[in-house]
This record gives sequence, structure tokens and C-alpha cells, in this order.
Amino acid sequence: EICEIFHELGFTRAVGPHIETERYNFYALNFPKDHPALDAQDSFFLGGDLLLRTHTSPVQIRTLERYPPPVRVVIPGLAYRRDPFDASHSPVFEQIEGLAVDEGISFVDFKATLATFARRFFAADTPVRFRPSFFPFTEPSAEMDVQCQICGGTGCPTCKQTGWMEILGSGMVHPAVLENCGVDSERYTGFAWGMGPDRIAMTRHRIPDIRLLFDSDVRFLAQFAAAGKGSAR
Repeated sequence: EICEIFHELGFTRAVGPHIETERYNFYALNFPKDHPALDAQDSFFLGGDLLLRTHTSPVQIRTLERYPPPVRVVIPGLAYRRDPFDASHSPVFEQIEGLAVDEGISFVDFKATLATFARRFFAADTPVRFRPSFFPFTEPSAEMDVQCQICGGTGCPTCKQTGWMEILGSGMVHPAVLENCGVDSERYTGFAWGMGPDRIAMTRHRIPDIRLLFDSDVRFLAQFAAAGKGSAR
């Protein structure tokens, strides 16, 4: 459903390998060599400079290297990190990222695209907000929140009494990332984002424990298949 919304907004689906090199997973994305993500305690290294990708962002690099702008892609797939398997974390998880690069893309385009997605996925009147953040591959960077779907913004334990739920990280593509892919950063700009559909599903359907999505309980999962068949989106 998420990919379909972005497809309707002009994005094409892209995929890439699950085993990556450090260059595609980190360095081409402007990660410094002393970044904590390069630690063996955080990532699944396989030997040499190979590892299980920690995000789907390497597909952004491969896409920009292969196709000249304009580029608009949405990238679904699995990612792997040394996270504990608890109520809100999993070492293997779904991620959906997106990338748009073209001449004249601005912060206004970036905010409008993601706000449109949120209001189509949740509800047309869903309040959204952007908060400043930091990611090595975007500048400026922002995290996007939607009004908590459980308490309606009044505050509850799920949203930690803030009334807001973070759904994605995003920002304008860092010029260094464009240059690493052979794209002229003086001519082209772009924006990128990444989200966990598992967490978004937990938010929309009020699922208290992420492990329920991985337990293969047909009784639990069947309700979402039924909802999908009845959806107009």
C-alpha cells in the first residue's frame, strides 16, 4: 500500500542486493569511517568489506550511478542490524526508502510529497510536523511525525505523552552523496526518506508488540489480509 501511494505520486520501484560492500552501505552515503554503525556490534559483517545491508539506502547509490537524473524511486526491502528482538525492535526488519533527484527540487517539494503520503495513508486531516534531525546523507535533515493514532494527540504511553508518533527520517540529499555518484550537485538537488512499515503498521492498527508481525499466527495476520482486500487504496 505504501509503495502504491508513492507510485501514484510518480515514483518507480527499485531493488538491490542484501549483501553489500562498505562503500555502498556507508562511505558513498557520507558516513565517516569512525561512525558507530561500522562497529561489528551494530552490523552483521560477513568478512572482508561485505556485510548484510543495514538499510535500503545502498539502492539509492546504485540507482544514481546507473541512471542519470531525473530519478524518482521508492525502495522496499529487508534490512539487518544487531538489534534485540523485543516489543519494538527486530534484527531483521522491513524498510521503505525513497529518493527524488532533479533540477530545482526544493525543501517545499520534499515536505509536500511526504505530507501528501501521510494524509493518504492515515487520514486526510491527519496533522503532521517536521522536526530538525541529523543524518550523514541528508542536509538539512528532519524527522516526520504524525498525530498519535491511538490517543488522537491528547497524550498516552504509546506516544510518551507527546501526542505525536515519529514515522520516518528524511532530508535533502547531501551534495557529497550526489558527487559520490557522479551527479553534479551544482545542477541537481533532491530529497530522500526512510521508514519502517512495521512501525507504521503498529501505529495505524494499534499493535502493541512488533513480534506479533513475525510470529506467523494466521489468526492475527488474517485480519490484515481482509482489510487489504476491502481497501480502496
